[in-house]
Amino acid sequence: MAAGAVVGLGGGAAQAVTTRRKYAATEAVVAYVQDPEANVVHLMVGDREVIVEDHELVARILNAAGGH
Repeated sequence: MAAGAVVGLGGGAAQAVTTRRKYAATEAVVAYVQDPEANVVHLMVGDREVIVEDHELVARILNAAGGH
């Protein structure tokens, strides 16, 4: 069973950080938005789950996935 963590990012997607920090993930990451209205992204990182509450990140993911 994957361990979970809840992370709140102030400033919307960590203020659109473009450089990776020293503690950034170094393995594959899968993002999952179960309910677009909840503004929550589930990140599967190896055998862990990280839950991020961030309206702007959800909007950016949904816009990117729209394909239109």
